[in-house]
Amino acid sequence: MQSLRAFLDQRSLFTAAAVLTLPGCGLVDSVFQTPDWARQQAEPARQSEPLPPLPTNQFVLANGDDVVGAIQIVNATHHDTFVEIARNYGLGFDEIKDANPDVDPWLPGEGTPIVLPTRYVLPEAPRQGIVLNVATKRLFYYPPRIDGEPQTVETYPIGIGRDGWATPTGETTVTSKGRDPVWYVPASIRREHAEAGDPLPPQVPPGPDNPLGSHVIVLGLPGYLIHGTNKPAGVGMRVSHGCVRLFPEDIEHLFEQIPIGTEVRIVNQPFLLGWQAGDLLLEAHPPLVEDERDWLGSLEPRARASLVDSLEAAPEQVPELDAERITVIAGGQRGFPVSVLDGGWDTAKTLRNARWVENVIIHEQVADIISP
Repeated sequence: MQSLRAFLDQRSLFTAAAVLTLPGCGLVDSVFQTPDWARQQAEPARQSEPLPPLPTNQFVLANGDDVVGAIQIVNATHHDTFVEIARNYGLGFDEIKDANPDVDPWLPGEGTPIVLPTRYVLPEAPRQGIVLNVATKRLFYYPPRIDGEPQTVETYPIGIGRDGWATPTGETTVTSKGRDPVWYVPASIRREHAEAGDPLPPQVPPGPDNPLGSHVIVLGLPGYLIHGTNKPAGVGMRVSHGCVRLFPEDIEHLFEQIPIGTEVRIVNQPFLLGWQAGDLLLEAHPPLVEDERDWLGSLEPRARASLVDSLEAAPEQVPELDAERITVIAGGQRGFPVSVLDGGWDTAKTLRNARWVENVIIHEQVADIISP
């Protein structure tokens, strides 16, 4: 194993110049510039007829796997917007937008193939309770495991705190829950609205004007909640004052399941590496604007360490990392997992083999996405 480690230590995934000049995430558009050919959306392989969509929120975890779900493709109609596509397929707005960088989110166009990034690398965190990844704007819930049954995970898109009102990271617990909450407006939010000429009352009763929606899950972090919303178009974006919002149907479902005392971990992981069926996959998202950590510079040693660990478990298999592909995925930040092993499916082949599914979109009037 020593010779293998020495080989991997000598193999560089990025040029020495790139590693030495990386000050942080600011070089995404320079060192990690995505080539034009890599940004072009591959034409997926069509089935004779679209298939029913796969479930996008609840999964059984295979032993040893870090990845769940499958990428799907849907043809837009002339009425569709990314807001409607996202909600109908269990996704958030930014997830759809990042996966389809060359498509107009408000007028995709009749017949335009839309990538549904409904495959997820699980965050690096204990698989228990609630894990919130603010970088991917997604919640993962691991229900208590039943003896003799496989572990399961549920995942839902979330809206998080906007720039200047960031949702904090850390560990906490669920301290209480409530239906039809009264919103006691914090003084800081009342001042902000008053300065903008939109004064708010000290409290907002339950009903359609309440931005907390119909259900709240109270966290041990003072002032922070997981709740529904009266403006679901904002789910999957940075639109709140720090609280975590879900689609009304998602918070209602979770509310009934999550007991008081459930552990909650809030993490910030824009670049996720995970194994599935012997393949190492990378899921890359745009880091939050205030996140100054050197995510790109740390990606190479993380990938190498993960590969070394896998080889120690199965030394007869010696896969190699695809350095160019890692650079392309890290620069493109399209938010769905792609293999980083030599010989694995690249982005184009991943999309060509995605499941082509029926358009099941239900159209509703889009409300203003910004609210307290």
